[in-house]
Amino acid sequence: MTACSGGDIGQLEDPGPRTPSAERGGIPVSQGTHVMRLDQPGFRDREYRLRVPRNFDGPLPLVLAVHGGASTAERFQEESGFDAVADDKGFLVAYPEGFLRSWNAGPCCGPAKVAKADDAGFLRTLIDRLVRAGVADPERVFVAGFSNGGGMAYRLACEGPGRVKGIGVVSASLVIGCEPERPVSAMIVHGRKDTSVPFQGGGRRDFDDSRPYAPVSKAVTFFRKAAGIAALTSDKGCRAGKRKGIAVRFCPHGGGHVWPENAARDLWRFFAAL
Repeated sequence: MTACSGGDIGQLEDPGPRTPSAERGGIPVSQGTHVMRLDQPGFRDREYRLRVPRNFDGPLPLVLAVHGGASTAERFQEESGFDAVADDKGFLVAYPEGFLRSWNAGPCCGPAKVAKADDAGFLRTLIDRLVRAGVADPERVFVAGFSNGGGMAYRLACEGPGRVKGIGVVSASLVIGCEPERPVSAMIVHGRKDTSVPFQGGGRRDFDDSRPYAPVSKAVTFFRKAAGIAALTSDKGCRAGKRKGIAVRFCPHGGGHVWPENAARDLWRFFAAL
């Protein structure tokens, strides 16, 4: 699997028109990128970027693409590759904006953790808003996240599985207790040379938390057992298993703390098969 750092992918195609020519339930559905705000009572208005593919005929599948720490929704949109895949395959992508470039994924990370930002509530409200508007299909909601954003994907799977059909986690560690009401499909991608969130565990969780990260195998084992899958088997460079519609896929690669070049397409292929 070819990998590249965040700054190496470059600008994708023009994000398209920002002024909506059509709406559904107050949500713009014209092709392009729309910068939106969402009221979050008790905290502050939150921002997200909504990518709508051409020829909208919703409700469509929705992918929440959650940026990593020290990044932004706009940068992740430019670098992740999801826009091109969404335009090709016909699904929505929502890029939520973190709190001061961070997410409160539980015991991590940064300003969002210190401020006790209700980021899980923000993402759940965002899903609900798009579903109620009739633009997102409630049966096909997925979350993909990188690093700190991957921690948010884990958190939604653990705390709000009723809203999420599957998650895709790249370069993140499962650092919260997880007792989902029902199993959630998960694709986990991690570099063996990752020094920020070490593949075998270790490192430091946060600036004020010296506890080590758990090895990536902890998350893989957890989601496999939660799905009742006896073992994962080799599949095109990954290890995978499926039982009663719940799939787990683990794809290690030889790189470091990076979003692999083909991650968006590979994650969508996993989501679309669920």
